[in-house]
Amino acid sequence: MRGGGRLLSSNRKGFTLAEGATHVAMLNSQRRFGFTLAEVLVTLGIIGVVSAMTVPSLMQNYQRQSYVTQLHKVYNEFSQAFVRYQTDRNAINLKEAGFSSQNDVNSFIKSYFKVIKECESMNDCFAGSYKKISGTATSAWAFNYKSFILANGASIRPAYSPDGNKIINMALDINGPKGPNIVGRDLFWLYVYTNGLIDDMPPDTSANAPLTKDQRETLYSAYCLTTTAVDGCFGKILNDNWEMNY
Repeated sequence: MRGGGRLLSSNRKGFTLAEGATHVAMLNSQRRFGFTLAEVLVTLGIIGVVSAMTVPSLMQNYQRQSYVTQLHKVYNEFSQAFVRYQTDRNAINLKEAGFSSQNDVNSFIKSYFKVIKECESMNDCFAGSYKKISGTATSAWAFNYKSFILANGASIRPAYSPDGNKIINMALDINGPKGPNIVGRDLFWLYVYTNGLIDDMPPDTSANAPLTKDQRETLYSAYCLTTTAVDGCFGKILNDNWEMNY
């Protein structure tokens, strides 16, 4: 177009308002949507219900795993100490290395572990009372053995009690006198065998460590969750590859 007007590009696209139209409406695909207050409140309510259902279970699983982690730590420390004890004496088992009395066991503890408290009986190093997972009170053990609280926070009562291939009955509270003080949660009974291995209670005098899975399962079924006994729980954890599934 010549003169004072502007030349419009022939390929510029546009549109023409319908006669009488005063504005342009947005296409549906361009509209923006939001949540109403009611919808937000319903969503938050659902999240709250789901959290209330799942968080307790997650916390229980976390607590169980923390017990097992500490148990595994103490187990490893003792296993390594028994190996060193035998190696230091060029012995092939704990009896040959010198375990022949309660005094020998006590000397071993004080020589191979950092002891922060030594007690003449369990009463001063362990909690005043314990119960089973069922809630039943239990005290099915001998208290009158020298006990110790170690630097890792665990309380132990290593009783020299040779019987067949077993040599020591060891009460272990993985977090000392602190709660929950429940057999199978923070209190366990470990048995040390002459070969230096640690396992559950020997089912008979001919048994030796490591026990079979069937032997451990039998002990678990008979003692861990029933009666007032304190055995069977540790072997179940060994069977389940260091998981507390009960």
